[in-house]
Amino acid sequence: MKIGVTTFMTDEGIRPAQLARALEERAFDSLLLHEHSHVAVKQETPFPGGGKLPGMYYRTLDPFVALTAAATVTSDLVLGTGVALLIQRDVIQTAKQVASLDLVSGGRVLFGVGTGWSREEMRNHGADPRTRGKLLNEQLAAIKEIWTKDQAEFHGTYIDFAPIFSWPKPVQRPHPPIFIGGDGEAALARVAAHGDGWMPHSVGHPARVQSQLSRLTEVAGDVPVMVASVAPRPELIAAYAEAGVERVALSLPTQPEAETLRLLDMFAALVGDYA
Repeated sequence: MKIGVTTFMTDEGIRPAQLARALEERAFDSLLLHEHSHVAVKQETPFPGGGKLPGMYYRTLDPFVALTAAATVTSDLVLGTGVALLIQRDVIQTAKQVASLDLVSGGRVLFGVGTGWSREEMRNHGADPRTRGKLLNEQLAAIKEIWTKDQAEFHGTYIDFAPIFSWPKPVQRPHPPIFIGGDGEAALARVAAHGDGWMPHSVGHPARVQSQLSRLTEVAGDVPVMVASVAPRPELIAAYAEAGVERVALSLPTQPEAETLRLLDMFAALVGDYA
């Protein structure tokens, strides 16, 4: 099993290039970045984690800008989103951004996508929370067309465009792996229909790992799993390894450089156990 990190990259924490270089030096597999474009002043949707919305949600860097900086100082680190809120993005422009990052990085992109949870954030981007799942499904199908066809077109209920040319194409063939975020039945159905892998959040307790993964095989068959936001606890990581998970991404708090490097040194012992 391969071990990376998931984090919020902000203007108050370690910079992308420094973090990426430190991860690769310590033999971590991957860097996954969360995405939130903004926080509504009148934020009424309850925070899924409970309580007050943490400060890093207000200050996140654009993930593709940050990952491009990471790509320029690394050669092996897998660069991904955990997850990109695709329903809040222009589908043609995002297809180009991901393909460009795949080219710049030499084919190291892992594209994690999800519907998000903040209804205010969705609405500010013109997305209807009630149809966000259907929109995401069409966006994924459209992006694949753009990535794999010289002349791409798509005609759906929510996404519609006449034939277009769009380069570059991704380095990875047929395209960068698409990992579907989310823990419910809709996410599992999306994995089966549109995904190359599943990216659930950690259940937090070793005893719950097997039950979390059991539904995936029933719905989507045998697909790769990368678990995001995993607490750096040896017993939890071991449970995911035993269950056959391909990758886990440890939850890395957003801190300045010195504190981040200290945490990575602690996490690195876990990486060595599964090298």
